[in-house]
Amino acid sequence: MQGQGKLLIIGFGPGAMEHITKRALEALQESEVIIGYNTYVDLIRPLLNGQAIVRTGMTEEVSRAQEAVRQAEMGKIVAVISSGDAGVYGMAGLVYEVLMEQGWKPDTGVAVEVIPGVSAIQSCASLLGAPVMHDACTISLSDHLTPWETIIRRVEAAASADFVIALYNPRSGRRTRQIVETQEMILRYRDPQTPVGLVKSAYRERQDVVMTTLEDMLNHDIGMLTTVIIGNSSTMMYEGLMVTPRGYQRKYTLNTAEQSLRPHERLRTEAEPWSLGAREARAAASGEAAGESAASDALAAQPQAEPALRGASAGAGMAPQGQPPAGAGAAAATPAASPASSAGTAVLAGERPAPVAAEAAPGRVAEAPRAGAAALAAEALTRLAAGGALAGESASRWLDTAAPSRTASAQQAATATAVRTAPEPGRKAPLFEVGVSPGVGNKKFTATQMALLAQCASEDGELEYTPEHQIILRVPTFEPDSLVEELRAANFIVVPIGDVIKVKACDFCNMEKDDAVPMANHLQAVIGGLGAPKETSVALNGCGMACYGAVLEDIGIVYRKGAYDLFLGGKKFGRNAHPAQPVAEGIPGDQIGGIVERIVADYKEKGHPNERFHKFFKRVGVIQGFRHVDAPVTVEVNPICGD
Repeated sequence: MQGQGKLLIIGFGPGAMEHITKRALEALQESEVIIGYNTYVDLIRPLLNGQAIVRTGMTEEVSRAQEAVRQAEMGKIVAVISSGDAGVYGMAGLVYEVLMEQGWKPDTGVAVEVIPGVSAIQSCASLLGAPVMHDACTISLSDHLTPWETIIRRVEAAASADFVIALYNPRSGRRTRQIVETQEMILRYRDPQTPVGLVKSAYRERQDVVMTTLEDMLNHDIGMLTTVIIGNSSTMMYEGLMVTPRGYQRKYTLNTAEQSLRPHERLRTEAEPWSLGAREARAAASGEAAGESAASDALAAQPQAEPALRGASAGAGMAPQGQPPAGAGAAAATPAASPASSAGTAVLAGERPAPVAAEAAPGRVAEAPRAGAAALAAEALTRLAAGGALAGESASRWLDTAAPSRTASAQQAATATAVRTAPEPGRKAPLFEVGVSPGVGNKKFTATQMALLAQCASEDGELEYTPEHQIILRVPTFEPDSLVEELRAANFIVVPIGDVIKVKACDFCNMEKDDAVPMANHLQAVIGGLGAPKETSVALNGCGMACYGAVLEDIGIVYRKGAYDLFLGGKKFGRNAHPAQPVAEGIPGDQIGGIVERIVADYKEKGHPNERFHKFFKRVGVIQGFRHVDAPVTVEVNPICGD
């Protein structure tokens, strides 16, 4: 290779002259030879000034790359053009592959410069609004060079990971099934109403922009010149624009100038409970509590036959030499209960909101609280006395000192508890968030309960009252399980916050019409707080007046004439808000609970992530024998309360 030639691999953007970069314009002027696909050559022809042109059609990419290398080796400056960005499904990679096949070396071979351009995902996104404000990926549906199994596997991975997805080369005259299978795959993970933008020939003469949804996208024209951008779970449509929030509302208030977090507070771990740092802090807190708890249990389980060793090791949290701490095997076999979800919002242990004591993680040796120097010295002397190394009065003294009393054991337990709850110096507690209410139908907080909430929140936490007659408690703590136990001991209902089943009810006319109260309590005990694809309300009204609005909720239950009416698929908010559909009347009390439980189970199992219940009901058509109808029936309620 002579080395005096040069390859300029140019991405000229979507096609409009104003979107070509300055460097791309300069490179075209520098070139002696222009090599490209027919359509692309026509797009940039007004910018040329007599250069030699080599143009070929589809499937001739390799010959174009080979010709470009050949002419550059002859000493010419050669421009290889691509629309969009040459490094995104363009010619850059292929040119490098041809050079590598020939043993090209950057320091001795022809010079190569790749000039970036505006890719289709960027140009199309600008026409749609701001759909690519969060993590996104591009996937080409062309299987001429890549096995379809590989492509559809990538589609599934992107869909399940909630990426915004830009589909390149979605359909051609021969390739018609790929976009269909892609839609089917994404629908397994996305709400059918997920916003989708279809952009054809962005910034060219025949530009066409269509806003649609995931379930309706195939009813529009999609071809080789179309880029399909599919939103993620947070993408929304607003005034004909497609917008994907970046997440600023997690920290910032967008409709006021004053922010609740000061600038120096915004990057702290406690302000970002969803972050990896916060997750690690919670795991560390949980692990330390589990280890210390296991060590304390081990001390309590030491054999009575070794009073001297037990007494000596109690302060240091150690077992006799050569033996594992008592209970360590059981602790190692039981996974640790996590006080928080991976999304950063603390949840109660397991699916059911019940307190679970922390245990040691699998394979982890419990770490006992560190003993002071005096305790370690006492332990050493006690071991020597027990082993016969000390004689006479000295041996008796240390063996007598080591014998624990019941009072000493109680003090040790209190010390272990204090160590377990005390935070490590310099480390801040993770933020714990939980919903608290005095009852399903009871809307009255006692003074004692309010005082306890204030005490739990202290100066570092906060209390937020919600329209659901529930208070959200947010407080930094290393001991979420203990906090939950304390709240439940005060007769609070404590439930996770987020995408869970919320059971709520009217106040049953100040508890004067309480026939349906047992059913409300039963539903709370069985399904309240369960995880769901999206936050879901199960509401119960205690009489036919339905004044609490149960018929507007996701699942509504109205007690009337000694039985229950069931309503499904309400939508309380939005321009197309509508009541739930009345699907059954007069359900006996011994059946309604099981029916609702099975409906919730179906939704949990078959609902797409972030799919609201009313959309799920419409998509599946039938739930537990109850059929969805497109036009919701007008809900009629009895005009007199008490029926």
